[in-house]
Amino acid sequence: MKILGGQWKGRNFYMPTGIRPTQGLLRGAIFDLLGQDVVGLSFLELYAGSGAIGLEAASRGASEVVMVEKDQKNAAVIRENCDLLKVDLGGKVKVIEGDALATVKQLAARKLKFDIVFYDPPFGRRLGKKTLKVIYDNDILHAQSFVVAQCDTTERLEVPQGLSVITKRQYGSSYLTIFQKVAQHG
Repeated sequence: MKILGGQWKGRNFYMPTGIRPTQGLLRGAIFDLLGQDVVGLSFLELYAGSGAIGLEAASRGASEVVMVEKDQKNAAVIRENCDLLKVDLGGKVKVIEGDALATVKQLAARKLKFDIVFYDPPFGRRLGKKTLKVIYDNDILHAQSFVVAQCDTTERLEVPQGLSVITKRQYGSSYLTIFQKVAQHG
């Protein structure tokens, strides 16, 4: 696999065995559909797998990238990819080895917020709706933040009251849905 844009454009990275990678077309679409530069924005990738999306965000200038992966072998591959790309782990890029939902709660307890949250849970486990709820309920989003969900086409997401759907597109067996946090009036 290759990085598609930014400072590491064209550089290869490793893919763990046994995962369903986010293909280049879809990775490019994520950043195109956001319709904005990620330079200077904070980025959280849940269920990171190879870290492809987080590495893409870092390459494109995100100020902070946190990648969360539960599987120890996959987390090791993410660290290898960071080493391969000469990314300073612990600097602007961090890898957290742990459960995505528990990690969101821990990040919220530390009062951390993100501009963009991407998640792509394992298909067939019905984690899309639950993950979106945990992200929203735990207040890890800045005002006007984006949540990008890649889910199985059979899973239907319920939109929390404080988010609005910006776009929803189908790519093969995946739906890519982009939500934006809406301003609360009151």
